[in-house]
Amino acid sequence: MTGSEAIAYIHSFHWQSHAPGLARIRALLAALGDPQRQLKFVHVAGTNGKGSTCACLASVLQVSGCRVGLNTSPYLVRFHERIQVDGVPISDEELGQLTEEVRPAAEAMAEHPTEFELITALAMVYFLRKKCDIVVLEVGLGGALDASNIIDVPEAAVLAAMGMDHVRELGPTLTDIARAKAGIIKPGGDVVSYGGAPEADEVFRQVCQQQGARLTEVDFSRLRLEESDLSGSRFDFGDLKGLYLPLAGSYQPKNAALALTTLEVLRRKGWPVTEESIRRGLASVRWPGRFQLLRRDPAVVLDGAHNPHGMAATARSLAAAFPQGGVEFVLGIMADKDVDRMLTPLLPLADRFFTLRPDNPRAMEAQELARRLTALGARAQACASVEEAVEAALAAAGHDGAVCALGSLYLSAAVQQAVADWTSRHTI
Repeated sequence: MTGSEAIAYIHSFHWQSHAPGLARIRALLAALGDPQRQLKFVHVAGTNGKGSTCACLASVLQVSGCRVGLNTSPYLVRFHERIQVDGVPISDEELGQLTEEVRPAAEAMAEHPTEFELITALAMVYFLRKKCDIVVLEVGLGGALDASNIIDVPEAAVLAAMGMDHVRELGPTLTDIARAKAGIIKPGGDVVSYGGAPEADEVFRQVCQQQGARLTEVDFSRLRLEESDLSGSRFDFGDLKGLYLPLAGSYQPKNAALALTTLEVLRRKGWPVTEESIRRGLASVRWPGRFQLLRRDPAVVLDGAHNPHGMAATARSLAAAFPQGGVEFVLGIMADKDVDRMLTPLLPLADRFFTLRPDNPRAMEAQELARRLTALGARAQACASVEEAVEAALAAAGHDGAVCALGSLYLSAAVQQAVADWTSRHTI
């Protein structure tokens, strides 16, 4: 089986057509010898900042001398990004081979596993074969019933910033969403929480008390930002002075603070984390699609914000980077999101919106998104493709302007390609 054949096979089992639960992934992993029981994990849930936090953790742990697995969701450019060891994605050959091995166990089950369950199983087998010392494991959706929650007590359960997202699946209130994400808290485990959302914080404290888990909440009074621009940030965290993080966005030092607090917990448990490995690890972090600068003159920023909380954070970063406003937005959003709340923070910063339909069955039509923006008083133009939207936005921005593409992680690969193509055509 080739890598592309493996991906097609995996994606043919849509999670929406299956009832939620852990029975299928338990059965599948049991048939594969329960590889997850021989691995150690940092388990990361939350609404926003999960990926960046995972990237920081994985980079520092790798620099510390650990062999580090990283399992993230979703991917931005290539499927293979979802399963990495020491920063290297799984190869086509390995993906095809592993899928061939896992497939008989999956097809022998009474109910075939979902795509996410297959990916989780593949990742566990892969990480064990690669002899990973520790795996940084990102929750796909929620927590309690996510396929990743098949693991036993992790070295640390990490709860990133909370906000309203996936309401249909997780519940109508932030409390409901927090309860779902609190499902990764295991008896007697260590928990690190970003905090800042009172309803969610109360849930996490209660669950930790019930489970006899040790809760550490990030103390953001220890964080002091020295400077920040489109290249990254320099900041202090407690006794660690002048840390450099090459991730743009005003929210990234806070995600780093969550990772640093988690690393303090890991160090107390014997993991070889030093000040030097923290400095080197943070300085070498790469996490595309999060306030990523694709080019200058005009500036093009790609961001994965796809819910109201994330949009508000991105808007603050844009306001800091482009205080003059007049940003040209390339925008595509899923129809099941709280669209008006997502749009509102962007309106004061915008010159015009170029809307499109992301390549996803859940996506809102470009014309409908343009209509919603117009009703809010914005200028909006519906476009037939990513290429058309990027071309129009760059033309509107001119040499000194700014473009920001956001609204869905599913846009990332196409936007990067469209910007690269435009740049090649306009480079003298």
